[in-house]
Amino acid sequence: MHPAYSVIVFTTASGAGYGLLFWLGLGHAAGLLPAPTWIFFVAIALSLLLITVGLLSSTLHLGHPERAGRAFSQWRSSWLSREGVGGVAPYVPAGLLALASLAGIESGWTQPLGLLSALGALATVVCTAMIYACLPTIRQWNLALVPVVYLALAAASGALLLACLFAMSGYSPGPVSVLALVSLAGAALAKIAWLKQIDAAGGDWTRRVAPGLAKVSIRQLDPPHTRPNFVMREMGYAIARKHALKLRQIMFAALFAAPALLLVLSLAVPFAAPFMLTAAVVSAGTGLLVERWLFFAEATHVSMLYYGLQRA
Repeated sequence: MHPAYSVIVFTTASGAGYGLLFWLGLGHAAGLLPAPTWIFFVAIALSLLLITVGLLSSTLHLGHPERAGRAFSQWRSSWLSREGVGGVAPYVPAGLLALASLAGIESGWTQPLGLLSALGALATVVCTAMIYACLPTIRQWNLALVPVVYLALAAASGALLLACLFAMSGYSPGPVSVLALVSLAGAALAKIAWLKQIDAAGGDWTRRVAPGLAKVSIRQLDPPHTRPNFVMREMGYAIARKHALKLRQIMFAALFAAPALLLVLSLAVPFAAPFMLTAAVVSAGTGLLVERWLFFAEATHVSMLYYGLQRA
């Protein structure tokens, strides 16, 4: 599949934003975070900024961005529509919680706002992942591990952002850094499991499946088109195996290994934590972009069987 840069920015930026909002809301609802102050307001504002940047970038992938509002009407049957509804729903409780923290209000009614924000963030990431996981025409996406990977990466990037914000504001980032380490480890395991699954499966679709000629050899006499078309450009994008392996190594180093090392160093050298965690956020962000690019580039669509692909 051809990687659409607008969708890559959307899934990485909004995923980190929803991950940060999830931990903020859950931590506040459970009473595990410091009393709402300006840093709490900044953290919520940052999460909403990342979400907004992601949502706006996603409209660039539409042929008619002015019709984006119509996506909200099909929430009963479309994961894309559910994502749209879920994407904007957390703005209300998160916005109210941010205003309460800015005003220094700390009362019982802010805990439900935190819980609603966390649940909204969780539901939206699930909807985003299900847009891809529900497609049987792309075997790399039509897997139960896809939502797990999306959730794990959102949680890891959100925890990393929260630890960085704590360190830069003077709070001890120790417990949040441990949370980020655990989240990164879980995300790495989920990603490895997904990669093993897509590498092991050769694909059940062949040229003989569609006409029902399982025992007959089929040979294509002429190419479908004399020049590339939209389907070939969008669905037929392929990356060489050696390049994919190299990019996977870069992804694991930037997204998991480097941030984990920097997190450990920040725990060992607390006074350098702001610098270490800032570098960890930058490294993880780079790794997320590579990870999401590969998510699209390594996917194969069954329509390519018509254009010469042997198995999908």
